[in-house]
Amino acid sequence: MGNENANSTKRQRGFPWFGVGFLVLVCGFIGILFTDIPAKVNRSLKALMQSRQPAEEVDRKTIELQIEQRLRAEMEIKLERELAEIRQQNTEQEPEPATPQPLPLGPVSDVRKLRSGIPFKTEVVFEQGGIASEERVNDESYVAQYTLKLKLPAAATTISDLEKANPKLSKILPSLPGLLEKAEVSKWYNKLYTNKSERVRRDANALNELLTKHNIYDCETILNLKAANGRKVFFMQAEMDVVSDGSDGDRLPVMPDEIVNSTHYQPFTSYGWPKKTTTPNPMIAGLERRIASANTELAAAATPVERKTWLKDRIAELNRYITDLKSRSYLIAEYDPFIVISVNLLTDRSDPYAPKVGDYAVVIHGETLYPCIVGDGGPTFKVGEASLRMAKEINPTASPYSRPVSDLKITYVIFPGSAEEKKGPPDLKVWREKCQALLTEIGGLGENYTLHEWKDLLAKPEPVVPPVTPAVEPPVAPQ
Repeated sequence: MGNENANSTKRQRGFPWFGVGFLVLVCGFIGILFTDIPAKVNRSLKALMQSRQPAEEVDRKTIELQIEQRLRAEMEIKLERELAEIRQQNTEQEPEPATPQPLPLGPVSDVRKLRSGIPFKTEVVFEQGGIASEERVNDESYVAQYTLKLKLPAAATTISDLEKANPKLSKILPSLPGLLEKAEVSKWYNKLYTNKSERVRRDANALNELLTKHNIYDCETILNLKAANGRKVFFMQAEMDVVSDGSDGDRLPVMPDEIVNSTHYQPFTSYGWPKKTTTPNPMIAGLERRIASANTELAAAATPVERKTWLKDRIAELNRYITDLKSRSYLIAEYDPFIVISVNLLTDRSDPYAPKVGDYAVVIHGETLYPCIVGDGGPTFKVGEASLRMAKEINPTASPYSRPVSDLKITYVIFPGSAEEKKGPPDLKVWREKCQALLTEIGGLGENYTLHEWKDLLAKPEPVVPPVTPAVEPPVAPQ
């Protein structure tokens, strides 16, 4: 709005028209976004879960709650970013020149890199036209041509390609070269890049912010391997992003205020189990405060109708979260080692190689092997993500905002169909033993290689038993 007015006829002085316009724009923008968020969430949720078939081993309700919360968080972050851009435009608005300026006719070129890392070359050509009422209905008066080129990568399939990421792979897993001889590229590799390309096409058509180059090329390969004894392996090479979700009142009854009161922190992971104690989940207190605040705003007469609609939907969502957290516990990313797999794999029932929630996995970085499980579901257009506990073990500087490994140097060895029938709190010693047995089924580890031993950071200390002081027999009196 401000840019269009900058080239218009001189406005009247004395009244802040730009400020009024800015306020109207912001209010309208908020109203449209808040009105549309529930509908967008429902549409996206239906699209992600539409192909899902009933399955006892995956908690459908938890995955739906996760998807819903992630969609809302993405939309609210987008809202905050776009409002910040509007405010920035306001502060950068140049004062209107005192005298009329000539029209900026001719071509204007620009070459820069977008925030997504994509080189972007543009040329805008300004020409003198007729009167505005004629040019408004002329299809040729305002025309854009936009070409975006994206090379879709091929999957790595040979040991030489895989060892570009980790030269020690065939020493760590001596059977790997033999397994690769009959390996097949997983259908999920092509599906991943199809999802990426469809997202890029959609965002490019709408001139939205695009996936970064880093997130486009985040996966080196996904292969289906099968040992002679029939043991299947979902083998993936990718980067590692960080997830910091999850909560469990039984093991961690107190969490920092910045997490409890966060509007973006997810209290769930896909891997969950029935609560073992009556200790309340610490996230419930923050959710209840948000409901109270929403009810106060809902009761205010000045709250717009669109905002009230959004608040009612939000309150219903938060109440669903509370109901769930009163009966179930989840992994905690800061304390539990687990990896994240795209939600469409977790919910697929047609591919025997597709990992499921709770399947055992081994993450290889350098010469270290980390036993873990598939603990959470992630977006369908990116891969390579692990819990904060795993990330910090690999790189102590890792955080929710800083990935431990940016290059495609992480190998994920996942054993589909290996999940325990009954889920429960992490038992890191058992996880290590199970992963060791599964690796043995596919040929075992190379000489001098062993699995990392995780320390349970939430284990209750053993009670200290004071030493027993032997009783001193009284001296026997002489006879």
